[in-house]
Amino acid sequence: MRKYTFFLLTFFLLITCRSQPDVVTEHEVNAIEPELEVVSIYILQADIVVTEFETVLKVTNPNDFAVDLTDITYRLYGNGAFWTNGRGVDLLHIPALSSAETKFTFSMNFINMNRRLLDDVIARRRVQYRFIGEAQVKPVNSRIEAFRMSYESSGFSEVKPKAD
Repeated sequence: MRKYTFFLLTFFLLITCRSQPDVVTEHEVNAIEPELEVVSIYILQADIVVTEFETVLKVTNPNDFAVDLTDITYRLYGNGAFWTNGRGVDLLHIPALSSAETKFTFSMNFINMNRRLLDDVIARRRVQYRFIGEAQVKPVNSRIEAFRMSYESSGFSEVKPKAD
């Protein structure tokens, strides 16, 4: 019985201690969220009540692979007052380790706006903006799946007439 127990114990010990085969693991790649920034706000069409604007959005890709900005929802505030919200799709391709810009337009109804914001826009003074929302980013030629990111960007932007 003793030999039988010793044999079984040795057998189980050899089975559990055998080395695992070498497995080639793919280098894990992590995506870094791009940075979004409002570059400028242009007046396209100024009417008595409603004004059309164009906003230039800069997206900086810190990754060593290209990404596409495939979907974005946003809310834009000027001098603390709500300006607009919206959604864009298939907006922009951003090469690796670089930046790209895209434009979107929106309207502002001055009847619903704060008088200070109206004065700043009329005088074309710098406007403090806050740009918040969610974006879907799709890595190009990478095994990383598309991902959603929340963003918030704030700063100051000039309000300028759009040059033709």
